[in-house]
Amino acid sequence: MTKRYQKTDDAIKNLTPEQYRVTQENGTERPFQNEFWDKNDIGIYVDIVSGEPLFVSSTKYDAGCGWPSFTQPINQDHIVEKTDTAHGMVRTEVRSRDGDSHLGHVFPDGPPEQGGLRYCINSASLRFVPKEKMEQEGYGDLLDLLPQS
Repeated sequence: MTKRYQKTDDAIKNLTPEQYRVTQENGTERPFQNEFWDKNDIGIYVDIVSGEPLFVSSTKYDAGCGWPSFTQPINQDHIVEKTDTAHGMVRTEVRSRDGDSHLGHVFPDGPPEQGGLRYCINSASLRFVPKEKMEQEGYGDLLDLLPQS
């Protein structure tokens, strides 16, 4: 059985103004001035609203853009892609499936040897769960995705 995650009124009430602006109003945080752009700890990144697991630290890389960048999601089923034509551009927006949070965008300029995609994600849409807390927070089934050391 697949675990389901959801957007709740309590989760929305607990967002900071920046997290709300990004996740609920399709905002973008400032590059190089956000929580996770240069974080290199081992663990997973989950949707700040629903808790659904989105990205694992081993797929995170420094794209030089000032936002956390990943080569792939943990499970494509937790990601919804939509065409975004805002700001006079055509881009692919990335949202969480169950939380319906705006996460960021995906671009075809990632590392070719890892699939060629760059998921450029707002830190404000994420919560980091360190490896040592994954079991107690209900993400123990994902521990095998992390380096074993």
